[in-house]
Amino acid sequence: MAQRKKAVMTLKLLLLSLGVTLIAENSTAQTIQQKIPEFEMSVSNLRNQRYCEVLYGKRSWLKLEVKVFNTQGLNLCPEEQWKALSKDAIAKANDASFVLLNGPRYWTMDEIQAAGSSVNKVKESFGGIEMNLRAVVKVGLFKQLIGSKQYSPNEITRTTNFIYKAGATVYELSSPAGEVYVMQSYSQIVNPTLSIKDLATLDQQLKMPAGWSYKSRVLERDLSLVANGIAYVLQDNLANSYQRR
Repeated sequence: MAQRKKAVMTLKLLLLSLGVTLIAENSTAQTIQQKIPEFEMSVSNLRNQRYCEVLYGKRSWLKLEVKVFNTQGLNLCPEEQWKALSKDAIAKANDASFVLLNGPRYWTMDEIQAAGSSVNKVKESFGGIEMNLRAVVKVGLFKQLIGSKQYSPNEITRTTNFIYKAGATVYELSSPAGEVYVMQSYSQIVNPTLSIKDLATLDQQLKMPAGWSYKSRVLERDLSLVANGIAYVLQDNLANSYQRR
């Protein structure tokens, strides 16, 4: 009997984790829904705004935890200072085994809302460029061994809402499994001349794996991409970033 009760409880916990409706023992239907976070901070008018990021981290056994800092809300990533940044100097200053200079980049959404640990006062200066801590990425051993793979999602720890306004254009990648990834920023890392005007026909520059597709479309209503603790983000071969819907 005890084993049967334990099995029933395990099944209920599993169904709860999947967001399935359970019928309680008193036959009352209860709908389990994911709680939408209360966003504490909002920044608007972001579309085509320039920013840069510095990522650094240190390996701990089989894991690599990477902190993501960016210039959003502080500055527009001055070009001369950005070009002068040294990965070696950042690694030494932070006792880091991994450093990535990620930029310049440009937002393709209209507004960002944030909550929880994504709203913090952690600030650092890199070569005189002030940046805030915006996310933490935990990378397993397998990812470390194969490196950062294009068109492969990573888990990003953050609580955010990326808002794309009605009438605006969005740029989407679709996987063979039918998953849709919406561009959150385009990059001038691989193609220094890439601009927002090029995004409508970006498929002419992309080297997509078999079964992937790209399209742009104008929104008839607002689109919100909510990440409640975890966001799934990937990059294409031009280092443009996308979040899964």
